[in-house]
Amino acid sequence: MKKNLFLVAFTILATQILFAQYPSTVNMIDAKPNELTTFTGNLLTGVKVEDLSWAANSSVACFPATQNSKFTGHHVFHAFQIPAYSVVTIKLTPADAKANFSLYGYQVATTNYAVVPNLTSCTSCEADYKWDNPKKGETQDHTRSITFNSTTNAYNIFIGVAGAEGLIKGDYTLSIDLYTELLEAPLLTQVLNTTTIKIEKGKILTFNGDLSKGSVVKDLSWAANSSVACFPATQNSKFNGNHVFYVTEIPIKSKMKIKIIPDDVKSNMSIYAYMVATTNEAMVPQLTSCVTCECEHKWDNPKKGKTQDHTRTVNLNSTTTPYRVVIGIAGAEGLLTGTFKLEITLE
Repeated sequence: MKKNLFLVAFTILATQILFAQYPSTVNMIDAKPNELTTFTGNLLTGVKVEDLSWAANSSVACFPATQNSKFTGHHVFHAFQIPAYSVVTIKLTPADAKANFSLYGYQVATTNYAVVPNLTSCTSCEADYKWDNPKKGETQDHTRSITFNSTTNAYNIFIGVAGAEGLIKGDYTLSIDLYTELLEAPLLTQVLNTTTIKIEKGKILTFNGDLSKGSVVKDLSWAANSSVACFPATQNSKFNGNHVFYVTEIPIKSKMKIKIIPDDVKSNMSIYAYMVATTNEAMVPQLTSCVTCECEHKWDNPKKGKTQDHTRTVNLNSTTTPYRVVIGIAGAEGLLTGTFKLEITLE
């Protein structure tokens, strides 16, 4: 109990100090971990940002100059901090469904308080605005949404709510859905079911597996880390069931085809595989970087000229260096059980 009271007191003090660092033009939001936090505002309280060149800067890469018209109205700034091992989705809902709003946000170090247009670089920047043309298989309403994640470090998140086409007024609501593993620390050091397998060049080897022998990896933020780039946080639901792992090596100048075949054609499983140095024993969710990471999961929408069944396949290649390969078989949409065959071809 004393430890919990100390943690609460420390958090309150740290928050007060933190909020004092931000410019007065920024609306601070006390985003609650593992809760939905909302903030209401109006574009009238904002200002126009005449210089939008920062957004197209390669060190920011938020939106191209061809989209500047979507950000020519008032901008209202907000900020909060995302803890380590977290994922946050920020949704903007204009009060008037006919109002044309845009949304952007950027992630910077906790010692960085730069506000646009004085932003020269950032860890990542995301933007959502009215599409110029329809996107096949997708629809867009008046709301806007962006997502960020963190791994081993906390970050400052700055949000810009902007009027498009010169819009300078209009009520809106920001919803911040922040999920963090920091409140569930034991998950970060969980023991994973890992099987070491040996493969031979020129052969197709098959291994039997069962998701029920795996475990859920609740921290999936590693996958969207730019140094891993396996799958975006928007696809986490395809990997939120049990995970079973296999570890092997790919020799030099080789091609590896990895395929999973669920025994039940109705079982929704996903696969991913990453390559690291042969001396690197990193396992998710502690994976901070890799040579490459590939994945396949059930598509959200059909792909022109292609079909998908219940199997999933990824391919890896090596050149002049051998690598350690970690293969993850995961249940989608919370799937915890299901047998499968793992088929590996090495050429």
